Amino acid sequence: MDLTLIIIIVTALASVTAFESSRTFDRFLLSPYLIVHKKEWYRMITHGFIHANWTHLLINMLVFYSFGQALMYYLEYFIGNEIVHFLIIYFGGMLFATLTTVVRHRNNYAYRGIGASGAVSAVMFACIFFDPWNKLLFMGIIPVPGIIFAVLYLVYCSYMSRNSNDNINHDAHLYGAIFGLVYPVLVQPELLQYFINKLLNPDF
Repeated sequence: MDLTLIIIIVTALASVTAFESSRTFDRFLLSPYLIVHKKEWYRMITHGFIHANWTHLLINMLVFYSFGQALMYYLEYFIGNEIVHFLIIYFGGMLFATLTTVVRHRNNYAYRGIGASGAVSAVMFACIFFDPWNKLLFMGIIPVPGIIFAVLYLVYCSYMSRNSNDNINHDAHLYGAIFGLVYPVLVQPELLQYFINKLLNPDF
């Protein structure tokens, strides 16, 4: 069984358990206050395995599966040790996406966060890095070049992070995406030139 499916199965099982048990839900969720003041650091990872409802879970896992398969191929071809780097992108994206939230809400006992959106954004944007002109289906319908989607996504998340009160952690989406976009260059700096060449010459 491939790594993408393993993560999906574990996430689904954890989420379903949390649906049925408020104790599990409360134990796993992201609480910046408890992380900082009670040193419950594990929450920076466990919150990514539980979701608010079936819709939240299905959307995240569908997007993750769609891009996860491609990312494994890109990592194998361009970097090697694809399983290690895939796990770093997924969980590193999850952690990096959480840092701003933890700092911003560290004294807010009422703040709660859940979901794998930061990790999923990291996987998606790592794929866009390797093939920026590959078309994505926006809203599952409209084909949009990945790099165009990426710019719009980052601008949207940045704006919503500053102005929204919709109970969605837009910081997680934003910083997870940035992590996924930057990670390949951190591992292999020469890939930056590949990315630039790919942007300027779509057939490169």
